[in-house]
Amino acid sequence: MNKQGNLSINSENIFPIIKKWLYSDHDIFYRELISNGCDAITKLKKLDMMGETSLTDDYQGRIQVIVNPADKTIQIMDNGLGMTFEEVDEYINQIAFSGAKDFLEKYKDKTNDDQIIGHFGLGFYSAFMVAEKVSIDTLSYQPGAVSVHWESEGGTEFVMEEGVKTVPGTTITLWLHEDSTEFSNRWRAEEVISKYCSFMPVPIYLSEAKEEDELQVELPQLIVPAAKKAADEEPVEVNDDGIQPINDTTPLWTKHPNECTEEEYKAFYRKVFADYKEPLFWIHLNMDYPFNLKGILYFPRINLQYENIEGTIKLYNNQVFIADNIKEVIPEFLLLLKGVIDCPDLPLNVSRSALQNDGFVKKISDYITKKVADRLTGMYKTDKENYEKYWDDISPFIKFGYIRDDKFEKKINDYILFKNIDGKYLTLPECLEENKEKHENTIFYVTDEKEQSQYITMFREADIDAVLLTHNIDSAFITHVEQKNKDLRFKRIDNDLSDTFKEETAENEKEGFEAMAKELTETVKAALSVDKLEIKAEKLKNASVASMITLSEEGRRMQEMMRMYNMGGMDDGMFAPTLTLVLNVNHPLVQFVQEHKDSEVSVEVSKQLYDLALLSHGSLSPERMAEFITRSNELMLKLAQGNK
Repeated sequence: MNKQGNLSINSENIFPIIKKWLYSDHDIFYRELISNGCDAITKLKKLDMMGETSLTDDYQGRIQVIVNPADKTIQIMDNGLGMTFEEVDEYINQIAFSGAKDFLEKYKDKTNDDQIIGHFGLGFYSAFMVAEKVSIDTLSYQPGAVSVHWESEGGTEFVMEEGVKTVPGTTITLWLHEDSTEFSNRWRAEEVISKYCSFMPVPIYLSEAKEEDELQVELPQLIVPAAKKAADEEPVEVNDDGIQPINDTTPLWTKHPNECTEEEYKAFYRKVFADYKEPLFWIHLNMDYPFNLKGILYFPRINLQYENIEGTIKLYNNQVFIADNIKEVIPEFLLLLKGVIDCPDLPLNVSRSALQNDGFVKKISDYITKKVADRLTGMYKTDKENYEKYWDDISPFIKFGYIRDDKFEKKINDYILFKNIDGKYLTLPECLEENKEKHENTIFYVTDEKEQSQYITMFREADIDAVLLTHNIDSAFITHVEQKNKDLRFKRIDNDLSDTFKEETAENEKEGFEAMAKELTETVKAALSVDKLEIKAEKLKNASVASMITLSEEGRRMQEMMRMYNMGGMDDGMFAPTLTLVLNVNHPLVQFVQEHKDSEVSVEVSKQLYDLALLSHGSLSPERMAEFITRSNELMLKLAQGNK
């Protein structure tokens, strides 16, 4: 039994395509070859179930990976159904032929195909991305089968002959290119296999060959000792060296939600995402019709002050890792979450261009959106206390979804909450109802409780409510809400002052007040010499407030938009918004400036009033802060000397 020849390639220049287009990451060969081994074992078990072969009672399917950094080789062995001479010729020598597809077609009426992973021929050739030479030693499970040895250098010519393998299964050996020897390092191999194969349905063992070891073509017998674990532990398969498999063959998402405990959900979260902050809650997806989809989505606990919201959704096909955060499959706003999605109907090699217009993929995305919306609305209706408790953490996710997904927006619209300055949670209609007598169709909001504390105090004294919108997504969110509610307006709490905060001026005093106000503002303007600054004199009810800054809502949003698009350098240019300095004529310091407008101290006090207003509004530039401190010291010194 000998054969030599050229490979029958169905596409011209197949290897440049495999290396540079089909697989963008060279480490993916581990996934492809191990997946093939899993398929071989799964097929053998299915044939046994159908009575077409008979396995021993102690049969344990498994994958063995042996790396040899000294020889720069990798061996991947399985004890699956193996291949005959004819099958190697058909599945390997004709690259585009799919062994998995052929198997499923042959047994489509007899077995479930969910666990058959991929296409043997094309997946096998990913080995040539990293190897200069590849060999296959295989023996079919079929009675009377003869072992086959196949090898190829470079992937365009092969030699196939009778082999020496005596146990059914397949061993693939790779002699690595010089630029790919990293993959024969045990720790690098474990890193890659853990990335792609952590949850494959067959146990995977990894070991490093000793220097004196020769290349193996047989898989050592696996011994599974009787379980001696505590009752609450699942038995772990080990080999004769006591080594545990590096993968989990039954990940949590494969179980029914009723079978999973709270601690299991949390432990799985810690294991997969290396996040030791407990998740807020989770959604277990388990769907069989009209498509097969399982998974778990976690709402993580985020420190909004120090962390960016960046989630990870891991996509799997029959427990084989495909990719992270494929937005065509996962609704974009849910990419902020952490979780796993397993859908056997998705291709192993995800092409985003192919998925963009795929109606099936859109159905998956819509289903996930619906399940998340149902979970949130259900919590609001049946467990509102916890919904409110979680709101501060989950609101960025919900608001992002509200902005980006029309279907989610419609489902969640009535369940968006606003937390007011007293810590009370209100829906949008409740906010408008509670404040309609004082500011109809207007909602005031706070972006920083510390910086805007002066304004919050004034609002409380006037018995006017405001809500907290402190996340960076809130600016886009309220703009979107305004677009959906044409009469509604959001105004920041330091927006232009309403008459509610001002004393009324008697009719016979208006003319005198206006003259005094004009003189005062001109005095302060001359002292400050600040461009793009308006100055107003007002009689504020709160006499403890000497000065404050206001900024129109439109100007502030323009400022935020420029910063969002990295146009912050324009703040000091022609597009910088105009601030308004409000001077309270009921305060003694303002009265001092008015009464001593020609004195040097009046100039210093004017500058101090402006800087204090800026501090309460936000912060000073380093230069202004240094000047403010120096001026404060000088004013205090003059005060001290005057009291001697």
